[in-house]
Amino acid sequence: MLGNQDCICALATPQGLGAIGVIRVSGPNSIRQLAGLFSKSLEGKQSHTLHFGHWRTSGGALIDEVLVSIFAEGKSYTGEESLEISCHGSAYIQEQILRSLLENGCRLANPGEFTQRAFLNGKLDLSQAEAVADLIASQTQRAHEIALNQLRGKLSNELRDLREKLIHFASLVELELDFAEEDVEFADRDELKALVNDVLVYVGRLIQSFALGNAIRNGVPVAIVGAPNTGKSTLLNQLLGEDRAIVSDIAGTTRDVIEEMLNIDGISFRLIDTAGIREGAETIEAMGIERSRAKIEQAAIVLCMCDASNPDSLAEVKAWVKELRSRHPSKTVFLLANKVDLVAGTKPSDEMLFISAREGFGIDELRTKLSSAVK
Repeated sequence: MLGNQDCICALATPQGLGAIGVIRVSGPNSIRQLAGLFSKSLEGKQSHTLHFGHWRTSGGALIDEVLVSIFAEGKSYTGEESLEISCHGSAYIQEQILRSLLENGCRLANPGEFTQRAFLNGKLDLSQAEAVADLIASQTQRAHEIALNQLRGKLSNELRDLREKLIHFASLVELELDFAEEDVEFADRDELKALVNDVLVYVGRLIQSFALGNAIRNGVPVAIVGAPNTGKSTLLNQLLGEDRAIVSDIAGTTRDVIEEMLNIDGISFRLIDTAGIREGAETIEAMGIERSRAKIEQAAIVLCMCDASNPDSLAEVKAWVKELRSRHPSKTVFLLANKVDLVAGTKPSDEMLFISAREGFGIDELRTKLSSAVK
């Protein structure tokens, strides 16, 4: 426990009108410090107990009927003696309770200070502290699962195992160096090689899991690219189930990058509708095309669209796909042949996915492919 800390307080529930408001208090001797504000004595009470009573101002005026939860030192979120005051959700009531706390020696907590104290007091390690913010911000099932596993120490345990392997490896190397002039082997060479390989595989898996976890938390970036008027904006609207991008028969309508979030099977995808790529575009459209190229570089998944009714379009996009896969082997690239409703006799192909963004044909299969690409 860190010493010489003051008592902090903050509203734990969102500001505004609501049925219930919760105010959190943490700090050494916080129960004794605030004893005059609550109608019942809380000193000596068992940790993790709930107490009904009245909260009053420093002058004794009644503010509200409240429930006070108490947490003993070492048994709270922060590791310090803590209270949580549950009151009615009136903004005025919450303001008056906070005012009474400030008048009795508390101060308003800085952003993230409760979690900071939990970290400093050894209740959370750094990866768990980061997971708290991720858990609060999670908007999908997968983002929630990743944050929760990290909060429960899954990443911490993996890093601890990696540390132990590295220490073991270092100790064997140091022994060899200490007795370098003697014909003595303290470690089998095959064991050393296996240990190094294990560590490399482990680090590679951590890097891969970080990239995937980061994408899931922030939305897997999916760039929709193609020549003008191949149906990119129509596909965006079809996937979202609403009109978010302007659709027109005039080539070059989308002159800037449009980004929207889409949830598929609990995974958040950040769809990026890019300006159609073509040579000889005017200045404003050309700026949009440059932004499109930048987004393609950043995307984890690229949907390359062509017009199935135009053989030249198909040949052009096949060349794009080949180039993308060559330059970025880690990217997932799908070739989509759109406007299949205008072409007779199309046959299923492993090379490309036939869709009709306007009619909705093939969209369910595309959703499945997107979901499978990050699982």
